[in-house]
Amino acid sequence: QVQLVESGGGLVQAGGSLRLFCVASGRTLSSNAMGWFRQAPGNEREFVASISKNGGTTYYTDSVKGRFTISRDNAKNTVYLQMNNLEPEDTAVYYCAARWSGLPSRTTSEYTYWGQGTQVTVSS
Repeated sequence: QVQLVESGGGLVQAGGSLRLFCVASGRTLSSNAMGWFRQAPGNEREFVASISKNGGTTYYTDSVKGRFTISRDNAKNTVYLQMNNLEPEDTAVYYCAARWSGLPSRTTSEYTYWGQGTQVTVSS
């Protein structure tokens, strides 16, 4: 079993930055593609970013391109989401997820393991 724990969320003003962390325990992440998703109240879970097992390939949803960066450090069993120039529309609970496959994916149903989420709130 793998456990994923997100941290780094908080309250920030529009234009500010946050860095989210996803740390795995119970299993190494080196074979898994990873993703970040977000969910606002009343909305379905939305894809944000994904990264291949070795970090060589990344995907982003259009609304965060140029503002967010996904990265990973497999030696530390950690995945990051650097979020810059935050907007109120970015407010959501952000979830870290892992796939069985090493290939990145934009599809929620293709991820097997999920963290508990960390709240990001952006004020205007």
